[in-house]
Amino acid sequence: MADVAVIGAQWGDEGKGKIVDWLSARADVVVRFQGGHNAGHTLVVDGEVYKLSLLPSGVVRQDRLGVIGPGVVVDPFALLDEIDRLRQQGLEITPDNLAIAENATLILSVHQELDAMREASHSGVKIGTTKRGIGPAYEDRAGRRALRVVDLAYPDTLGEKVEHLLAHHNALRRGHGVAEIDGASLIARLKEVAPKIAPFAKPAWRLLNDARRAGKRILFEGAQGVLLDVDHGTYPFVTSSNTVAGQAASGSGLGPGAVDYVLAIVKAYTTRVGKGPFPTELDDALGQKLGERGHEFGTVTGRKRRCGWFDAALVKQSCRIAGVSGIALTKLDVLDGFDRLNVCVGYDINGTKYDYLPSAREAQAAARPIYETMDGWSGSTENARSWADLPAEAVKYARRIEELIETPISLVSTSPERDDVILMRDPFQG
Repeated sequence: MADVAVIGAQWGDEGKGKIVDWLSARADVVVRFQGGHNAGHTLVVDGEVYKLSLLPSGVVRQDRLGVIGPGVVVDPFALLDEIDRLRQQGLEITPDNLAIAENATLILSVHQELDAMREASHSGVKIGTTKRGIGPAYEDRAGRRALRVVDLAYPDTLGEKVEHLLAHHNALRRGHGVAEIDGASLIARLKEVAPKIAPFAKPAWRLLNDARRAGKRILFEGAQGVLLDVDHGTYPFVTSSNTVAGQAASGSGLGPGAVDYVLAIVKAYTTRVGKGPFPTELDDALGQKLGERGHEFGTVTGRKRRCGWFDAALVKQSCRIAGVSGIALTKLDVLDGFDRLNVCVGYDINGTKYDYLPSAREAQAAARPIYETMDGWSGSTENARSWADLPAEAVKYARRIEELIETPISLVSTSPERDDVILMRDPFQG
């Protein structure tokens, strides 16, 4: 059986949570391999809504092991809050069904404050971050001054590690005219939270390698989307980690051969949160209609998402970059009742036609979509569980997307409910 990596092929918010939850019924282990609690996954199970940020989506199935890999940056306080919230909804999160990589980087309050200071600054590029401290934590990891989960187990040496970290951060804070961080207070908070996090800390690489050797199925869960990848996305309006499928290996502790099938989640239209280029954006009544019908508000921030037509050129680009095997087409039901649907097949950039989005910010800002128009449908696709349940025009729309992105459809999701899925090909079958 194949091990599967699930990623987003757009700017995130494609509906990965539901698909990962659906696939986790066929998996033994679900592992998050990048990002932090800036991710937002909403699951609807028997009418109960679960909102996840840092925990792997598989935790809603109590007999699955969830793993937070070393490629993830972990806010220990946010993690404990999320665990408590799910416990109030009847889910038990214990060291028996959740493991945190001991070498994962910690997000601290100093990171969140730096994130907010930069966004509020009158200089530099406004990225539109979630102000969760994700970027600054990754910066400290690259600068080799970060604290990691395992450091919480050594309180006697915590002081010198915090001192090393604050030598950098307090210099930045002085530059912003902000009071320096009190190291003693930070150390006290970390010592307080340490006993609550310690039981979950494990050598994730060993757990995952043992699981693979035992023949267990592993599901790798990505956050955000390819277009937000720090190398391959619409830079600088991106996240601070690699979101492509290749990160599943290094972000978990398994070799690249561990991923047998890459499933990209693709929304039937396009959305984006925050700033940055968006060639097919609809800043009109149609865009508002998409947002209202799709309930397009961020799970983490509550921010209204920007909405627009499906961009086949960008999704094809994402599928090539990430080595996608097949896609899960989500939120098809949101398009019910539209008379006509536009699909972007390329761009006009200052009079030159492109079938991909160039890397230059100037070119991305100037990109004007080239559309192909298709008939919409008046019937309902909601709750459909087979192609026969779909209006003919909806089938044509899905099949045309397959052709344009040159990648087959494996699944179609037709509502937020767990079982409203049309299965074309089981990713775990390879």
